[in-house]
Amino acid sequence: MTAPDHASAADLLDRMAELRASFDGDAWVELFSPDIAWYASPFEEPRVGLNAVRAMLLEASRREEQVEFTFERHWVVPPTILAPWHASHVDHEHRTRVRAAGFVALELAPDGRIRLARWWPAQTTTTIE
Repeated sequence: MTAPDHASAADLLDRMAELRASFDGDAWVELFSPDIAWYASPFEEPRVGLNAVRAMLLEASRREEQVEFTFERHWVVPPTILAPWHASHVDHEHRTRVRAAGFVALELAPDGRIRLARWWPAQTTTTIE
């Protein structure tokens, strides 16, 4: 694969946002290389491997509904894609609206799949009336 360009990065980010909202685990893991390291925040240990990122999506599907996820724009510095994002969902158990925003750096493997994901999130929760 050639280095990512702006258009191919946009396609990858669109697909990632779509799958994050739909909880399609099989298609989700196809985005990642087998040795994926996923840092949910700069202060947590990474989730490593395809089973770990699939488990993360399964956990989210159990507690989230009405998920919206958007990458606002992006920059490409091969092999890395940089993007601010925002998201929201309804917490199934507590019936609260959770909003989050942040920045992500995705490093691609030579085959075009994501091998490193570093997220910097901020989150707020509001009660649904």
